[in-house]
Amino acid sequence: MVLQTRLGLKAALGLMIVSGFILPSLLIGASDFEKWEKEIAAYEQADRTSPPPKGGLLFIGSSTIRLWKTLASDFPQQGVINRGFGGSQIVDSTHFAERIIFPYAPRMILLRAGGNDIHAGKSPELVFSDFRAFVAEVREKLPDAQIAYIALSPSIARWDEKQKGEALNRMIREYTREIPGLKYIAAESISLGPDGKPRPELFVADKLHFSPEGYKLLAESVRPHLPR
Repeated sequence: MVLQTRLGLKAALGLMIVSGFILPSLLIGASDFEKWEKEIAAYEQADRTSPPPKGGLLFIGSSTIRLWKTLASDFPQQGVINRGFGGSQIVDSTHFAERIIFPYAPRMILLRAGGNDIHAGKSPELVFSDFRAFVAEVREKLPDAQIAYIALSPSIARWDEKQKGEALNRMIREYTREIPGLKYIAAESISLGPDGKPRPELFVADKLHFSPEGYKLLAESVRPHLPR
């Protein structure tokens, strides 16, 4: 009953993929949310000390967002809020929406997540259903906010997961075309060179996270989609 209340039976448990019904991870208890508590509490403390402006742009998701140190300078005068937490999956952003999304009443939410989900063994179909659950959760409390998904781009470290990332991107891209207020930001090829392989200079030493040059390209992909 608690879980049903939590999701409000969003998407009617009918997060329907072509092959049938896929239950979002929140409903099957796939995540350990407690491990994020310290990081989320730190954000809440920062909010009490210096409340972010309402109606801004909220960037949320995994380490690509958390490590985006130039976010505010890349999008000046936009009221940017960074609430990424490294290692997180889409269900984690959904779970903590009451604490690090809704209080800011953002006019746009930009989500970049899904790679850790796939790396943890989830199928693209399950991650897609988690994205739909995220959208349903946000729409319930912030019906006028735009939601943009920043596409996954291949990395050197996780090159063997490229096809699954492409499948997830494809499903989300098609879904956003059907739903008003959703956007798909095509960043899937920014990390690739003319040979179709990841460019080493766009990554730091771990070959997974972007270098400053990589973030520059990511910002260029995002900029045209922001509210005027």
